[in-house]
Amino acid sequence: QVSLVESGGGLVQAGGSLRLTCVASGSGFSGNRMGWYRRAPGKQRELVARISSGGSSTDYADSVKGRFTISRDNAKKTLYLQMNSLKPDDTAVYYCNGIVNIWGWGQGTQVTVSS
Repeated sequence: QVSLVESGGGLVQAGGSLRLTCVASGSGFSGNRMGWYRRAPGKQRELVARISSGGSSTDYADSVKGRFTISRDNAKKTLYLQMNSLKPDDTAVYYCNGIVNIWGWGQGTQVTVSS
């Protein structure tokens, strides 16, 4: 079982940047594909970025491609999401979790982008 704690969100103006961090505890992080998800107000949770277990392969939703970068440090059991050129539509609570193995959801971290 893996426990996940997200941080790094905040209030930023459109065009700004944020770096989200997800720290995992327990076993299972290093061997699993991981992803960043978000839930915007009134919408379902969506997957915005995913990364292979070793970190060599990444994939992004069209809405964030070219602006967001996912990375991981397996030695630190940590997942990152660098978000640049933020838009008001990126406003959401951001969560990390596995792709195939979905563990309990953390509390998420709120990202608010003002216009």
